[in-house]
Amino acid sequence: MNSPTKMLSLIGAGPGDPELITLKAVRVLRSANVILYDALVNEDLLEHANPNAVIKYVGKRCSQHSRTQAEINDLIVSSAYEYGHVARLKGGDPFIFGRATEEIETAALHNIPVQIIPGISSALAVPASQMIPLTSRGTADSFWVTTGTTAGGTLSPDLELAAQSSATVVILMGMQHLLPIIELFTAHGKAHTPVAIIQQGTTPMEKVATGHIYNIHEVAKAAGVGSPAIIVIGNVVDLPMHFSHLATQQLSLHEEHYEIR
Repeated sequence: MNSPTKMLSLIGAGPGDPELITLKAVRVLRSANVILYDALVNEDLLEHANPNAVIKYVGKRCSQHSRTQAEINDLIVSSAYEYGHVARLKGGDPFIFGRATEEIETAALHNIPVQIIPGISSALAVPASQMIPLTSRGTADSFWVTTGTTAGGTLSPDLELAAQSSATVVILMGMQHLLPIIELFTAHGKAHTPVAIIQQGTTPMEKVATGHIYNIHEVAKAAGVGSPAIIVIGNVVDLPMHFSHLATQQLSLHEEHYEIR
């Protein structure tokens, strides 16, 4: 009996909306013999799976882990040897805080070929879903994407540099350190910088809180916004209001035009 052809596919599931996944990702899901999916993956995507596929949840949320990363690595190897093609379905993009490098290294050590199916990162798509452009001529020339929490559970030191920049700052996994983030940006003269916090963006459970560094903690608490959420800091956060104001002006001018006629 021939052994199955081993393969590991690291697939980006997108930010949460099940329609925000690539056609290639859907095709690869249909061909996989095993699907190991993460916590932030919309389970509607499992409808694309081969009916005979083995499907297992291996999610990790903060301190609540169904399996450790080492256990997931072992499961990838054992599944590949037993079944062949293993799909690791990860929220957003596999290479944006997805621990993909550890799984690629594990596969390489066991002679398992790997393919990467990029996904739409929540760092980009979630602000866009709220009409927040991360760059805009005259407002922001660049953006940072950083984790709010390091592997050791502490505030990322990169935020010290980000807080001194004029760039838009996008922080993932930062809600447990929201108060230290506020203190850091305030210390760098950013108390009045606009902020948006978007929980479970692009999904029906979405919640949004907007304010400024000095009041965003109270605004988010009043709105019931918590993890998982993306924090966006920068003047681009005010642009949706600007767009809305322009649209209102145009509507008013349009109505006045027809009243005159």
